[in-house]
Amino acid sequence: MIVLTIILALIAIVVLRALTRKAAFFIAGMTPDVAPALAGSQALTRLRSLLSRFAGRYPALFALIARRVDPHRPTGLPLTLMLLAALYLFALFSGLAEDVLEAQGTIRSDNMINAALNPWRVEPLVSIFLWITNLGSTPAVVATVIIATGFLWPQRSTYIIVSLWVSCLGAVSTTTIGKLLIGRHRPEMMLDVNATGWSFPSGHATAAMAVYGFIAYAIARAMPDFRERFEVVYCTAVLIVLIGFSRMFLGVHYLTDVVGGFLVGGFWLLIGFGITEGNKRQLPSKPSAGKHD
Repeated sequence: MIVLTIILALIAIVVLRALTRKAAFFIAGMTPDVAPALAGSQALTRLRSLLSRFAGRYPALFALIARRVDPHRPTGLPLTLMLLAALYLFALFSGLAEDVLEAQGTIRSDNMINAALNPWRVEPLVSIFLWITNLGSTPAVVATVIIATGFLWPQRSTYIIVSLWVSCLGAVSTTTIGKLLIGRHRPEMMLDVNATGWSFPSGHATAAMAVYGFIAYAIARAMPDFRERFEVVYCTAVLIVLIGFSRMFLGVHYLTDVVGGFLVGGFWLLIGFGITEGNKRQLPSKPSAGKHD
């Protein structure tokens, strides 16, 4: 039964990869056709007329907004969307934290999910998820950040290194403060797993999202081929989800703890994206072919 479960889980991951890949390629293929389709629309013509009037009345304000939504500037639309998404994740986390504090339905659903996993907490699944959960531990995450820094340093990618450390330290500090402020107790331990401190949000889930997510982004952005970028992002997403699920499977966190950790990690991940994209102009110029020292 356990072997069949593992096989089905692997099949599900492969099938989901195929479906996600097809959807990603479909969306990417449609993107070049969107601008020409919008160019001739009446709605866009009316919008341009309104924007022209607004620019005539409020030139300074219009110039500021135009810089913030310029898709060709690293500090324009990309940075604006990232910051808005980060604020949205922060709002979601605030709402989830409030529900946890007031225990409005979260305790019942968390306990139901925790109880439903009890029959599956047997070998070799326990050993597998113990190995997976260690990938989100503090020693593993710190080692990963240091190794990534070592790879990025010779490439003069200082701004990416700064973004990586900001994402990592921001995620860790926010999680620590959140645990102290909320003070939620962990589930009753069903297995001999070393887990100390408060429960909400999950530090493993936070660190996995912020650190592994940013490293995947740093690797993918340097790849010219969309297929390669997709594989990096998808494999990292599977790893992050597995680390979060391992905390629930091992009975050291509730579902809401893991979701809260993903939201905090996602917030700092987007902050790291924003710092990196905002400093694109600092990229070192590549030497021309044929020129040697």
